[in-house]
Amino acid sequence: MVRTPLTPRERRRGERFGALLRQARGDRSMTEVAAAAGVSAETLRKIETGRAPTPAFFTVAALAATLGLSLDTLADACAQDTEQDEQALTA
Repeated sequence: MVRTPLTPRERRRGERFGALLRQARGDRSMTEVAAAAGVSAETLRKIETGRAPTPAFFTVAALAATLGLSLDTLADACAQDTEQDEQALTA
């Protein structure tokens, strides 16, 4: 199966998403948060660094619940960033 390459906007959105998770994790270890969410530390590392910019929904939901984030908050943050990208492109 060949995966369609991500657009620059999709990559930036993934990087911002990873930064949000990293910020919410705070001083907790990556291993601790990943185990609590039921994902591997490597999966969390890839998401946080933007190398996995489109994680599965249930992975996102598990991480959000573990970090005390609402899915609405995450979606709003990513949507705002997308709107800013579009404004920058048209300016």
